[in-house]
Amino acid sequence: MPQTRRIAFVCPRFAEGGAVGGAETLLRNLAARAAGAGLSVTFLTTCARNHFTWRNDRPAGVEERDGMRVVFFPVDTDRNVEAFQSVQAAISRGRRVSREDQELWLDNSVNSRELYQHLRRHGEDYDLVITGPYLFGLTRAAALIHPARTLIVPCLHDEPFAYLDVFRELLAEVRGVVFNSEPERDFGLRLYALDPPRTAVVGMGLDDFEADGEGFRSRRGLTAPYVMYSGRREPLKGTPLLLDYLAAFRSRRGRDVKLVLTGSGPFEAPAELVPHVIDLGFVSEREKHDAMAGAAVFCNPSVNESLGIVILEAWLAGTCALVHGAGAVLAHQCRKSNGGLWFRNYPEFEQCLERLLDEPGLASALSARGRQYVLREYSWERIEDRFFEALAKLA
Repeated sequence: MPQTRRIAFVCPRFAEGGAVGGAETLLRNLAARAAGAGLSVTFLTTCARNHFTWRNDRPAGVEERDGMRVVFFPVDTDRNVEAFQSVQAAISRGRRVSREDQELWLDNSVNSRELYQHLRRHGEDYDLVITGPYLFGLTRAAALIHPARTLIVPCLHDEPFAYLDVFRELLAEVRGVVFNSEPERDFGLRLYALDPPRTAVVGMGLDDFEADGEGFRSRRGLTAPYVMYSGRREPLKGTPLLLDYLAAFRSRRGRDVKLVLTGSGPFEAPAELVPHVIDLGFVSEREKHDAMAGAAVFCNPSVNESLGIVILEAWLAGTCALVHGAGAVLAHQCRKSNGGLWFRNYPEFEQCLERLLDEPGLASALSARGRQYVLREYSWERIEDRFFEALAKLA
């Protein structure tokens, strides 16, 4: 157990109800585990639930959750959304953006002056501040209030935003950086020239579960095999690519393969694929796991991941994985576990998917090896060991 006894976690949103992303879920779960181990944990977050609007959808105040004190602060409502979107679009296109515009972008990201005021007034009440993910104004501003006692969990991707000067300086100034996987850490070390002793790899634990794939298929009236994707639907996550590739697969191979989606965000499927997409939106964890168990293949085409949580869940549900080979983290997980295949273009996607559909023995062997990998490397016991080792090393 580390000497650190009092920790503040800081995150733009508080994960609950399945409507928040993997980074927020990871921070909440680490905070809950720290509280369960007897540490004094305060979770500082905002009243927002939606990461597009950043509306104050819940009241400000203090609640008790999972043995920790959760403090909700209002999001600043005077942000210049037009300025934010203009700079963000330029960064996304890979344009070089001035330092002044980088600051303008972060100043008009999600921020909370009341949360910052709390950290300034009560920062000495905490031995350590842990904040993330890196991409938000709130994360950067909170980290810079007490950088000497702050660890960042960046959830870093190889994307244009990661190359901004403001983030290079931020990760150099804080006490330490906690990564979710070895490929993410390797990327961070290369990009920011970080001192390796100031870094650690932890990740997120998963509890084993039982899932009823046949029950899901029966409830949904599914008789044809289906590919499943779970998460946000957006270009950075690769969902347009998956929709196009599956439409091409059905057309070229003449096979009736459906696509089941859970998660959030609009999407535009090719017209010929639309009748074969089952969009469930947000569902319970049990329903999501049942859907994973019933799938022939779980496909995550994202190249922007720091830890493939849904891939790990799919393996626990007994389903093999198919990922984009350009995604260093997901391809690493598939190679290390021998639990899935990966593709870099459409011909490889077609070949991999057809093999997994036609060779049930192969699919079953991959899923079994993936499941054993998760139970071995991502049990909460293993993650807690890595987390407390990281605290002892970096605090």
